[in-house]
Amino acid sequence: MTNNTADGQTTTSRAKPDIWNYRGPVIFSPLCSWPPKPLSALRAIGTRWVTLSRNTLFLLFAVLVYSYLLPDMNSMKTLSLDWILPVFLRNLFLLIVVAGGLHLYLFTFRGQGDKLKFDPKAQMETGHRYSFNNQLYDNIFWSLASGVTLWTAYEVMYFWGVANGVIPTLGFSDHPFLFAIWLLATPLVLSGHFYVVHRILHWPPLYKSVHSLHHRNTHIGPWSGMSMHPVEHIFYLSSVLIHFVIPSHPVIALVHMYTRALAPAFSHAGFEKVLVDDKKLIEAADFHHQLHHRFFECNYGNVDIPWDRWFGSYHDGSDEATLQMRQRRKRV
Repeated sequence: MTNNTADGQTTTSRAKPDIWNYRGPVIFSPLCSWPPKPLSALRAIGTRWVTLSRNTLFLLFAVLVYSYLLPDMNSMKTLSLDWILPVFLRNLFLLIVVAGGLHLYLFTFRGQGDKLKFDPKAQMETGHRYSFNNQLYDNIFWSLASGVTLWTAYEVMYFWGVANGVIPTLGFSDHPFLFAIWLLATPLVLSGHFYVVHRILHWPPLYKSVHSLHHRNTHIGPWSGMSMHPVEHIFYLSSVLIHFVIPSHPVIALVHMYTRALAPAFSHAGFEKVLVDDKKLIEAADFHHQLHHRFFECNYGNVDIPWDRWFGSYHDGSDEATLQMRQRRKRV
């Protein structure tokens, strides 16, 4: 690009390089569109539950665990390592398979190169801000040591309560319609809870002492999703408490827990989709949350419900939005 100066000389200015390798569209679910778009909403629901997606994957995990890997209800009436340890090891295995598998494919073996990768950096980072001076080791440690432990604690409390009749449940054969309603409503419940809790965690005292651990990660990967301070894990996973007071089926509670604990590996994968031979296998991260990790004070929710648009914290990924956000931050 050339510019003429006052004395007639010609200068050359360089365009500012793009900070992104790939900019994905920020598209909210049509479930909350106004005016309503019923056909688009039905299509979105169908895509979520009848195609290969995180939702169908977590539902499959929940059905298999409930049918074959859940300890006997009588044994769960008493808190004992005899059944708590297998639950912990099972959850440990699930997170290692999901987050570890995505990391190996996307970052170690670079199975799709940089295609649909948001951040131009190829590898995880190192430095003193991370535990063990290594982002990957830091993320794995906090995900497994704190994340799996507290996820298991919530699961153990739930099934101990179910086994002792303290927590009410619904049978599938007696209430198939309510089962379906719960299944469809769970992502919306999670979305609202996540937005509220996330805004609370960005309150300066909590951010500095708790949430900043998660925000060490600006270049995010699959292990970054559950890399949190233990206090944040308690807040973040607490949405499962709704099943402690409102009757649902244990499979629904497990789907809820897997969505909380395993979905972050996808949403923080750094790639919009997982590709195999250049064909989409499954949706992964979204640009909406990638923007949050880059700019911090925007996009606190997710794309299931447009909380950020409603409450003025929305960043659409454009340079104009970045400039407006920085100006607003200076004013504050």
